Amino acid sequence: MNSRAYIIIGVVACLLLFASCGQQYKAEQTAKAFVEDNMEQPEKITDRDFADIGTTRHISDSLITVMRQRGAQGFKKGIKYGEIPQGDLIYLRMQYVKDGDTLSNTFYLDEKLASIVAFK
Repeated sequence: MNSRAYIIIGVVACLLLFASCGQQYKAEQTAKAFVEDNMEQPEKITDRDFADIGTTRHISDSLITVMRQRGAQGFKKGIKYGEIPQGDLIYLRMQYVKDGDTLSNTFYLDEKLASIVAFK
């Protein structure tokens, strides 16, 4: 390969890296906003840590319904969720400390990372 090909490969790799970092940031911001709006006493959360986002096809509409009905300990009832998309969901795991306990939740987002579809 000539030097021009290496430059092109480097530029493409950098663009992919920046795009994935942007998606991670957007998913984290959506999850943080969801927690602030829907958790009981969100001000007690410290040490938030997010795993890398991932994609799943293994969450059915019926499983989403069950997760929505169950909610999670420490969250309000009657949460408003985003529409269930056709296709893949993006998931993001958040670990945090609340009242001295280390807890975690997994959030399922639409493909645009604009809303939480369900969580556990």
